[in-house]
Amino acid sequence: MNAVGRRNEGLQLNTYGMDLLRFTTAGSVDDGKSTLIGRLLYDSKSIFEDQLEAIEESSRKRGDEHVNLALLTDGLRAEREQGITIDVAYRYFATPKRKFIIADTPGHIQYTRNMVTGASTANLAIILIDARKGVIEQTKRHSFIASLLRIQHLVVAVNKMDLVDYSQEVYENIVGEYESFASRLDGIIGIQSLPISALEGDNVVDRSERTPWYEGPSLLYHLENVYIGGEENHVDARFPVQWVIRPQSDQWHDFRGYAGRVAGGVFKPGDEVAVLPSGFTTRVKGIHAADGEKSEAYSPQSVCLTLEDEIDLSRGDMIAKPNNQPKIDQDIDAMICWFSQTPMRSRGKYVLRHTTRETKAVVEEIRYQVDIDTLHKIEEVESFQLNEIGRIRLRTAVPLLHDAYRRNRQTGSFILIDPGTNETVGAGMIL
Repeated sequence: MNAVGRRNEGLQLNTYGMDLLRFTTAGSVDDGKSTLIGRLLYDSKSIFEDQLEAIEESSRKRGDEHVNLALLTDGLRAEREQGITIDVAYRYFATPKRKFIIADTPGHIQYTRNMVTGASTANLAIILIDARKGVIEQTKRHSFIASLLRIQHLVVAVNKMDLVDYSQEVYENIVGEYESFASRLDGIIGIQSLPISALEGDNVVDRSERTPWYEGPSLLYHLENVYIGGEENHVDARFPVQWVIRPQSDQWHDFRGYAGRVAGGVFKPGDEVAVLPSGFTTRVKGIHAADGEKSEAYSPQSVCLTLEDEIDLSRGDMIAKPNNQPKIDQDIDAMICWFSQTPMRSRGKYVLRHTTRETKAVVEEIRYQVDIDTLHKIEEVESFQLNEIGRIRLRTAVPLLHDAYRRNRQTGSFILIDPGTNETVGAGMIL
């Protein structure tokens, strides 16, 4: 089944009440992220018997006292040998209420870029805190990144409660300190706190009798019931053109379609649309998908649009509504997370990829860097080092058809690429 078919299959499941939640785990080194995901998969019976047998055997060889559930997600040999997460691991499971995609991201500060990658498509972030250590710099770093990426729902999971005798006082002090910090973050709709032990399974899938003072839901219950329906932008119609389809066959001799993924809004046959950047207007003639004609298309469906008029339209252009268009500009203000060992400097030249458009760009100005611990702005900086986050101003060779990231995550984000090495060196969110 191709990508369009898979997406449409997911949309059909939605009509039967089965929607999809993407979530990421974040926390410091050895806070138990991989163990928590392993516990979720194990207790919800979402792993096969041969997988369980394999990790039981690996655990015995390693001399672990318990079945090491972290081995379900730590797939790289270096991860298993060091007991840490290095790369982003994606896992899939489902319950009768909802489907899930999990991104297990690293806790080490040198892998912040991996955390940004894994969290970029998430609806919810689980922030793990070691009950023995409390709120530390990495907790704040990951929470700030979550707010920067417009992840509206946070779960604060105070883990390893078994090592502090399930103390209510310890838990409440950590939650109070975290909420004091989180009150300064922007864009967070809801924070759910809960005490857990990923190793023992307390409050992960089922409520635990060891925390009678805790009256909230288990982690899985919250994941199954948190409301995420209002996060897609169905107001601003955006269709970046990825490919022009010309079959060149006798049957489809005059067919000209524009393939891509709807980045916002709703398109229907007969809708008046504007083709950008030219500004010409026409109407949608038809909407084609892998399983036939469609009466409408909306984010995040991948479809092919046909138009009533012959208009010059190519990859990187965008179809929108005449009365609701994206901003068209060459001067871009953005927050950026720097991914490269080579520092970013003012006047640095890069290749910028935004939706389906690629262009050259130059860093005109470094506005400030963010101190993750205090959220203060550090001005008069001359460069960004690996994993540093801050605000810059870019000038692009051709205008970008963009929205603010807070309004549309697809048309408001971009990556920077080193033209010499083809390395992805930064990820940006347009302000």
